[in-house]
Amino acid sequence: MKEDCSPSSHVPISDSKFILKSELLSLLKTYNCYHEGRSFQLRHREEEGTLIIEGLLNIAWGLRRPIRLQMQDDRERVHLPSATWVPERLSYPQKDASPQDSKVPTEEPSTQPANNGEVSRDGSGPLQEEEEEVPQLMRTKSDASCIIQRRCKSRAPGEAQKMRRHRFSINGHFYNHKTSVFTPAYGSVTNVRVNSTMTTQQVLTLLLNKFRVEDGPSEFALYTVHESGEQTKLKDCEYPLISRILHGPCEKIVKIFLMEADLSEEVPHDVAQYIKFEMPVLDSFVEKLKEEEEREIIKLTMKFQALRLTMQQRLEQLVEAK
Repeated sequence: MKEDCSPSSHVPISDSKFILKSELLSLLKTYNCYHEGRSFQLRHREEEGTLIIEGLLNIAWGLRRPIRLQMQDDRERVHLPSATWVPERLSYPQKDASPQDSKVPTEEPSTQPANNGEVSRDGSGPLQEEEEEVPQLMRTKSDASCIIQRRCKSRAPGEAQKMRRHRFSINGHFYNHKTSVFTPAYGSVTNVRVNSTMTTQQVLTLLLNKFRVEDGPSEFALYTVHESGEQTKLKDCEYPLISRILHGPCEKIVKIFLMEADLSEEVPHDVAQYIKFEMPVLDSFVEKLKEEEEREIIKLTMKFQALRLTMQQRLEQLVEAK
């Protein structure tokens, strides 16, 4: 790993650090061997002498505060459903349909959550799945989950119409406006498809857009969290996919977490090695350090007194010599 070196034989880790391309390819080979037969293997190619690695990057949720999901989804399409749809119920074509019955409603035809065989709001059919795993935000136990459990199957026409106005989808998963604010379960993992040229801010933006999170990327940060408790923030100029390869493929040792920028802080290795100790053990460490400190203070005090006594004796000798 070198600094301030950018030939074609090197790959940037950040703005000022580089790694040999051959060394990175060796680490990539190990990474892919670990994930052999799984969708997390990474592919690489070269464009104009630049090595580009791409694939899925796992990111764990480590938020302490609730997040707010957008009330509008830009995946929604404005489309007029067929004339067989009538307000509040689904009817079949009739030969003797009156002109009033052929009016086209502008509301969503269904109020059921799209869990199995997800249907888009316009009723045009199943939503297209992405290449990566279907994004699901695992929720912690909250009042919102109780609302979902108590939700009855049948609703009055007025209530159903109100629900339709407040529904929105996240990549095909519909949420009610009452449950749009929640905290993802700590440690639950999602993934995004990225490449080695995407910086930390770009990966954050991609992840938040994937789940339609209302908060901006400046309010979050990515951290590499080691099994020992060491926690390091990825700088804006770093490349998370390269960092993942450098730390190895095993997520039991190192994980990449999404955390709040103002609530999280780095934990150096010297501090992390004491985190998992019990309080009595830590108290004994403190007592030993205090004892060692007192011994050092006594040594310095005795040394200072000896020097002062020596200087006084020499001064007396000089006075007598005169």
